[in-house]
Amino acid sequence: MAEGDGGAGSPPVPAEEGPELTAVVGATVPTGFELTAAEEVQEKLGSASRISRDRGKIYFEVPARSLPQVHRLRSVDNLFVVVQEFKDYQFKENKEDALKDLEDLVKKLPWTDPLKVWELNNSLKKKKTKRKKHNLQSTASKEKLNDDGEDEGADQKDSGEQEDSAQNTAGVEPAGGQDREKTQGNEEDDHEQSDAKDELQAGCGSEAKAGDSKTGEGEAKVLRFRVTCNRAGDKHSFTSNEAARDFGGAVQEHFQWKADMTNFDVEVLLNIHNNEVVVGIALTEESLHRRNITHFGPTTLRSTLAYGMLRLCDPQPTDIIIDPMCGTGAIPIEGATEWPGCYHIAGDNNPQAVKRAANNICSLLKKNENKESSTPLGIPLDIIQWDICNLPLRTGSVDIIVTDMPFGKRIGSKKKNWDLYPACLMEMGRICTPGTGRAVLLTQDKKCFAKALSRLGHIWRRGQTVWVNVGGLHAAVYLLKRTWERAEEKRPFW
Repeated sequence: MAEGDGGAGSPPVPAEEGPELTAVVGATVPTGFELTAAEEVQEKLGSASRISRDRGKIYFEVPARSLPQVHRLRSVDNLFVVVQEFKDYQFKENKEDALKDLEDLVKKLPWTDPLKVWELNNSLKKKKTKRKKHNLQSTASKEKLNDDGEDEGADQKDSGEQEDSAQNTAGVEPAGGQDREKTQGNEEDDHEQSDAKDELQAGCGSEAKAGDSKTGEGEAKVLRFRVTCNRAGDKHSFTSNEAARDFGGAVQEHFQWKADMTNFDVEVLLNIHNNEVVVGIALTEESLHRRNITHFGPTTLRSTLAYGMLRLCDPQPTDIIIDPMCGTGAIPIEGATEWPGCYHIAGDNNPQAVKRAANNICSLLKKNENKESSTPLGIPLDIIQWDICNLPLRTGSVDIIVTDMPFGKRIGSKKKNWDLYPACLMEMGRICTPGTGRAVLLTQDKKCFAKALSRLGHIWRRGQTVWVNVGGLHAAVYLLKRTWERAEEKRPFW
C-alpha cells in the first residue's frame, strides 16, 4: 500500500487523465434497490459491483476518466472515492485506545490516488458550473415560475443521509437513546435505521481551534475540509462525534489543511458499520436525486427511487406508462427522461399537485433548452387532472402503471385507504393490458394493500416485492402482473 502523502499546506497533485488511474467508487442508493443500481452500473459502465444489501451502498471500480458517466447514473444518491476499506477492523474496548488507533490510521492510508481522483472530479464540477452560469445568464429574464406560495427548491420529504447530517453542529450530540444517535429532521433516510446509528460530522479538534491554521503569504492555498462520520453498531466505545473529531484532528495534522464545517473543499468520510470501516472522499456535494424537481409538494418522491420503480417494470419502446397519482410528477418526469421511447401520462385529482407537476415539466423543458444543442427536443409526457377511480382511458389501453400510493399519513388516512386501495386496483386492472400489463406500486400501508390485492387476485398476480425505507417508514414496492382475466367494464362517462 502506498503511504499517505500530500505536502503540508499544498493541494493534492493535479490528476493525470488516463487509463492508469482507477477509482473504487462507493455509492449510496435507495435501500432495497442495491441490485437495481448494480445492474445499471454494469449496463452503463461495464463494471461489476459489490452490493451491501443491508445498508444501501454499492462499490465498483472504474477508470478515473469515467467519472462524468458515473455522475450520470440515475439510481445513486451520493458518490465517494474509497481511500481504503477494512472488512474486519478490530476496535479496542477502551475508548481512548480505540480513538488513538483511528488517529494513527490516517498516516497509514493510501491517500495519493483517491486525492488525484478527487482533484479530477473537482475540475469536472468547475467546468459544469461555468456552463451552468453561462446558461443562467442567457435565460435570466424568462426564468420565473410561481407556485402560489408553495415551497420551491427545498425538498420537504427527502434528503440524502450525508446531506442531512451536514445540518448538525460539530461537537453537539443529537438527542436520542443511550446508544442511538440520529440526525435531527431526517424525513427520508435512504438507509435502514439501526439501533445505534451515528450521523455527525466534526471538523477536527475543538470548534475553537478548527480555524486557527493560517497560510503564509508565499504558500499555496490551504484546503479546507471536514470529516463526516456515519456509525452503526452497538459494540463501539465511542460516538460518531468523537470519532470524527479525533480522526479529523489527525487529518489536519497530516495534511495541514484547515477545518471548516460549511465552506469546505474536501469532505472526508469515515463510515463505520460494526467491524467494517471505510474511509472515503466525497465526490458529490448534494444528492444526485435532486435533479428533476423544482416545485415540491408534501410528499415528493426522490428521483432515484422513482428510477428504481420504473426499472422494475422493464419499459419497452412504445409502451404507454401512466402514473395515476403523480403528485409533483417525480415518476413520469424520470420516466420520460430515461425512457423517451415510451409515452408517459401523469395525472392527479388534486389541482395543486397537477400545477406543481406541470411547473416541474416546464422547468425540465427549460433545462433542456439550456443544453448546448441546436434543436432542443420536447419530452413524451402529458399531465391531466382526473379521478383515480374513474380514469378517462380506454379499457386495456395501458402497458405499465407506476405510482406512489397514499400512505395515509401526510395525505389521506389509513381509514380511507380501505376503500381507496381496492377501487384503485380495480380501475388500474381495467385500463391495463390483460396478460402483458404490469404495475409497480409503492405503499407503506402494507396490511391494507395485501387485503385489497387478495380481493382482486383474479386481476392481479403479485410478482416481486422490494422492501424500502421512505422517510424512516418501512414501505414496500410491489411488482404486479396483469392476468388474462377480463376486468369489469366501466359505464360510459356520458
